[in-house]
Amino acid sequence: MLQEGMQAPAFTLADKDGKMVSLSDLLGKKVVLYFYPKDNTPGCTRQACAFASAYSEFEKKNAAVIGISKDSISSHEKFAEKYNLPFILLSDPELQAIQAYGVWQEKKLYGKTSMGVVRTTFIIDEQGKIMKVMPKVKPDTNAAEVLEILK
Repeated sequence: MLQEGMQAPAFTLADKDGKMVSLSDLLGKKVVLYFYPKDNTPGCTRQACAFASAYSEFEKKNAAVIGISKDSISSHEKFAEKYNLPFILLSDPELQAIQAYGVWQEKKLYGKTSMGVVRTTFIIDEQGKIMKVMPKVKPDTNAAEVLEILK
């Protein structure tokens, strides 16, 4: 598992418009990188809307917000449009960043075990180092907790 103080793994993924975004493009800004299981599910929608509601606060703190899931570009486009999400959503169907950040893990649901994305947030500093790892975050409080850390 990645730890605080480590260099954040580099990635380049497509956003909801098909434009390629690299972590290195954001050097000089803090990056709030949150991994979530699936567009348009109740928890993921609440989490995304909480980040959207607080987006101006993140901008004031010179922090970019990026959500990553394995959903397709078109799924992200519809999700962002439906909920008016102002931040970057990246599509990772090949699990490039998801595996690099160690969030593809065994999950148990109703007694069934499967592999999936464990909701995790990373705060990365202006030099690309991990400032904070927040495993198994709660969708409703994640954005507020991140803002508290960025104070």
